[in-house]
Amino acid sequence: MITIQRVRVRWSAAARGAPQANARRGLYRPAQLPSPMPVGDVVIHEVFADEAARYVHREDVVSSDLERARDLGLSLSVKDSGLVVDRLPGGFAYPREYGPTRLFTLGPGQIGRYRANFRFTFTTCPCNPSWYYEEWLVLIANGEVRTDGFISREPDHDADQRVHLYGGSRRSRA
Repeated sequence: MITIQRVRVRWSAAARGAPQANARRGLYRPAQLPSPMPVGDVVIHEVFADEAARYVHREDVVSSDLERARDLGLSLSVKDSGLVVDRLPGGFAYPREYGPTRLFTLGPGQIGRYRANFRFTFTTCPCNPSWYYEEWLVLIANGEVRTDGFISREPDHDADQRVHLYGGSRRSRA
């Protein structure tokens, strides 16, 4: 069983200032997994907090297969007993990535954390100033995990791909 939790926080261009950032503080953290969890090869727990809904958490959980991870921008493949996790290239988002990137390989029982942020446009025209922003926290467990497993335990692997979204140079994080 593979368990994935994606926590997303979304805000508009108008909410980029310090007071609005303070309103978002603390929303970008692991959440308790629902109990009971559905049975399946891959279980995905989505947690979403949107400025438009006053950052009230919405949660959804689905049971699926490895292909469903593509909806999260991830490619999962099993090699021996390891789980290979790659980030897929994005579409209409900044920073624009053009090829898959290896995030980590998880051994049995291991947890990986992938952090990223994006600037998306509502249209396909790059000249349109209708941007919105998202920060993602994605936790992946290769094997079963307790309902508090993402909260109570540090991940075994960490891939931090957050960047400076408001212009300027890309932040480097190791």
